[in-house]
Amino acid sequence: MRSTKFIAVFTLIILAITFLYFFYKEGTLAVDKNEKSTKIFVIKPGESLNNIVKNLSREGLIRNSVVFYFIIKQKGIEKKIQAGDFRLSPSMNADEIAETLTHGTLDVWVTIIEGLRKEEVAQIFSKSLDIPEVEFISQSEEGYLFPDTYLIPRQATAGGIIDILNFTFKQRFTNELKTKVKNLELTEPEAVTLASLVEREARSDEARQKVASILLKRLQNEVPLQVDATIQYALGYQPKEKTWWKKNLTLEDLKIKSPYNTYLNTGLPPEPISNPSFSSLNAVANADPSTPYMFYITGKDGKMRYARTLEEHNANIAKYLN
Repeated sequence: MRSTKFIAVFTLIILAITFLYFFYKEGTLAVDKNEKSTKIFVIKPGESLNNIVKNLSREGLIRNSVVFYFIIKQKGIEKKIQAGDFRLSPSMNADEIAETLTHGTLDVWVTIIEGLRKEEVAQIFSKSLDIPEVEFISQSEEGYLFPDTYLIPRQATAGGIIDILNFTFKQRFTNELKTKVKNLELTEPEAVTLASLVEREARSDEARQKVASILLKRLQNEVPLQVDATIQYALGYQPKEKTWWKKNLTLEDLKIKSPYNTYLNTGLPPEPISNPSFSSLNAVANADPSTPYMFYITGKDGKMRYARTLEEHNANIAKYLN
């Protein structure tokens, strides 16, 4: 009796192993080994392995999602999978596709966050695509390198990358925004410059709107803008802090002789000081110079406070900065 049960269990085990073997083997094969065409498969930055596998299956590039997932885990290459686009074919087997995802990207995802100056943008492309910083800086124009996440060809030149960023800027700075800017009696370059100040001074959309309105009001009343970020821009790179934006400005810093010093000079700086986001461009286009506020500060707690008078402003400084 025991012998019969043992044989039955053993047979089931053998059948299970055989099934799993053929299940795995079949799952590793190419979807169609005779199909020579290729397609571009895109992996977004931060995309999960589950989503990648699901997309490969939907695109008809792998036979079995479970087997492919197991191959990735078995090889230990999950963290080596790159974001970008890949040229894949149904004629490739699961192992070939898995290996290609770790090194075969055609283009590279590059993220440019809002508020960077062009030297910082140049550093990003130097690291990600080996573009010479000097070359990028010399060809680019501050304010028009639109912040976004881009899929950039590996063989792109500095000029080609700049064209992509500039083209995106032109798309996002719509005719509607241009009309609103014109109604505020600002030229397009002035609006971009003002937006670059707003970008460095405010972080939330609500704050951007209020800061844009205050700065426009000060501009129209020919009152110095007194924007710390313009001083930071004028001071340039800080070797000790390893940043382009000096963290703690001194009274001496505020006296620096520069056309970008908005403490000493009225009006806007001669050019943008950063590359603004759509939110900042939109804030400027919808700025309201009739705002009751004339001053603002960012407190030590990171929150912004606004004041109608110099007395209120000084009280905010004493309470939230000292």
